[in-house]
Amino acid sequence: QVQLVESGGGLVQAGGSLTVSCSASGVTFSMYAMGWFRQAPGKERESVAAISRSGGTIVYADSVKGRFTISRDNAKNTVFLQMSSLKPEDTAVYYCAGRRTIMTVAFTKANDYNNWGQGTQVTVSS
Repeated sequence: QVQLVESGGGLVQAGGSLTVSCSASGVTFSMYAMGWFRQAPGKERESVAAISRSGGTIVYADSVKGRFTISRDNAKNTVFLQMSSLKPEDTAVYYCAGRRTIMTVAFTKANDYNNWGQGTQVTVSS
């Protein structure tokens, strides 16, 4: 069972940038497809970005394309989400998720994942 720990959340002004990280432990990280999700108060959890085991396949939600970048460092067991041009509507708790798989795909549905971090708050002020 992989343990996922997010870090790097915080308060940022609109138009600013922030990078959140997710570190995994206890597993062979390169066997895990990873994803970032977010959940705002009163809203459902939504996929933000997803990356395959090797990083060769990446998928973004339309709402963050061109502003967010997902990446991973398998040697450091870490997945990153670089966020720029942040908007107040990006305010949410950001969760990373992992799924052990032999497939080289990026999963975008929450139900595709069975391992979740505790979340990190990102607040964008206007």
